[in-house]
Amino acid sequence: MIWHKQYTLDEIKAFITHENIVEGLGIEFTAIDDDCVKARMPVDKRTHQIHGILHGGASCVLAETIGSFASLMVVDPEKNYAVGSQISVNHLRPVKDGFVQAVCKPVHLGRSKHVWDILIESDQGKLVAKCELTCAVVDKT
Repeated sequence: MIWHKQYTLDEIKAFITHENIVEGLGIEFTAIDDDCVKARMPVDKRTHQIHGILHGGASCVLAETIGSFASLMVVDPEKNYAVGSQISVNHLRPVKDGFVQAVCKPVHLGRSKHVWDILIESDQGKLVAKCELTCAVVDKT
């Protein structure tokens, strides 16, 4: 297990308070495995761009949300916190409705930097976007 401690979905959900972008876009965490985190987001009027398909920015929000939470779960929250510092996303396929699912796995877990590979798929299991997120690990002191 790569996490600082064994987290539950309820603990992750407790970090998400009302009236923020995570709740506004309907992002929800669905699983925590030993080395990855999974989340999903609806594809609807909240996440559409003007042509009625998933907005690339919404995909970025999903990727940064899941990757930032993954970094927070790796560090000791008494000593450190983690924030996104760089994201790249290749948008590969349009989606009109349903949900997209994201799976976040580590590429590198260093003392001051984490790099995450995040794949976003449609309900049909087709790859919608491939993302890489870098998080800076910062001392609380």
